[in-house]
Amino acid sequence: MKTKLYEVSEKAHTKSLRLIAVACGLAFAAPAFAGGASLEGWAIMPANTFADGPTTGQFASGAGGNPLPLLNKQSVQGFSAVLNAPVAGSYLFMPDNGFGTKGNSADALLRMYAITPDFKTSLGGSGTVKAANYNSGAVMGGFSSGSYINLADPDKKIGFKIQADYNNYYNDASKPLVDASIRSGRLLTGADFDIESVRKDKNGNLWFGDEFGPFLVKADASGKVLRGEFGLPGVMSPQNPYLNGGTPNLNGSNGFEGMAINRSGDKLFTLLEGTVAGDDASRKTLRINEFSIDAEAYTGQQWKYKLDAAGTNIGDMTAINDHEFLVIERNGVTATSASGTPFKKIFRIDINKVDAAGYVAKSEAVDLMNIADPDDLNGDGKTTFTFPFVTIESVLVLDANTLLVANDNNYPGIGGRDLGSDNTEFLKIHLTSPIPEPSTYALLLAGLGGIGFFVVGRRKRD
Repeated sequence: MKTKLYEVSEKAHTKSLRLIAVACGLAFAAPAFAGGASLEGWAIMPANTFADGPTTGQFASGAGGNPLPLLNKQSVQGFSAVLNAPVAGSYLFMPDNGFGTKGNSADALLRMYAITPDFKTSLGGSGTVKAANYNSGAVMGGFSSGSYINLADPDKKIGFKIQADYNNYYNDASKPLVDASIRSGRLLTGADFDIESVRKDKNGNLWFGDEFGPFLVKADASGKVLRGEFGLPGVMSPQNPYLNGGTPNLNGSNGFEGMAINRSGDKLFTLLEGTVAGDDASRKTLRINEFSIDAEAYTGQQWKYKLDAAGTNIGDMTAINDHEFLVIERNGVTATSASGTPFKKIFRIDINKVDAAGYVAKSEAVDLMNIADPDDLNGDGKTTFTFPFVTIESVLVLDANTLLVANDNNYPGIGGRDLGSDNTEFLKIHLTSPIPEPSTYALLLAGLGGIGFFVVGRRKRD
């Protein structure tokens, strides 16, 4: 039989008051990741993982026992950004420009790959990584056609010449001929853009953040460029094709390493990796700029981000909600460095909270060099997991308690864990304290209001 409100016992009445006290404590406690983090899942992709495609690495150097070039194949590189795939458990990972510079990556295709990790957990799992169909998420036998998209400019929207416009790479007759597939498909390469971030907007289009301009590049879901690149007003790097002998005010490859999008999918937040000339370099000042998807223009909203004293670079930026973000910071020290201490952390920032000097509020979220690993998921014999790679450039919020993190292995770069070419590792990190969602407090307060109404009604009836 259902109990009516006025029939609730005094014991239930007292319990309700206790619930209010507990709920209030939860509602007004400072939200944080306090209490550390633990490794929930781990998977590894070998450094020598390749996909079909034209010969690459003709202008780069091999390392770690892995010579270049790679004949008739592309490296499924380390990754610089990640998005959720259409199917749960699969992810879309984006490699960067190839081999690190404009001058050595003209034959490295700009792509996004679909990947399904079989995470090793306390309950099992192989810890291996498989290629997936880009649209269906179905596991594939390898990284062949169907597991990736290529970025391409078939309609000639880009405002400057790309490698596909030349007969020979770099428009230099002493260099090899540009591969026929690059020319015919007007495929974009690592000499055209150094893409380091990507987001999907409310219309399903992809936006890529580039370091050479720095530029934003808009493409449809298939990777086809839809319009000319967007420069950041007043900022140019040495690799910017429109510099025309001018003086750059941003160091090379210091462009949009991080970029987030709000939940409505109509605002991008771009984070530079380096300090613009004239900004406070002593405080390691980086700029965050807001970009409107609807207007296809920067809004003029700008914030300042200050690197940690031990940090030298950011690796990624992703949204928690419309004003809070996670940012990866690092230095260049690894497990094999002769000196120094590896610094690899994820910070939480809030653009709605700015100090007197204009810097966004910032607090530590996860120390990637100090993650609890009670089940020794990576099999190194230790119960504390460390992630000492040079660059860690992908973070994705899976749910309120879980982050996905992956490194960029800079193929065929070495030195992260040993002197062989670095593998790519995928982590599922469990947060001791969950990420509060914007609706959490509203729902909680609504619940409190309901409890309060119930208690007042009970007293009146008493």
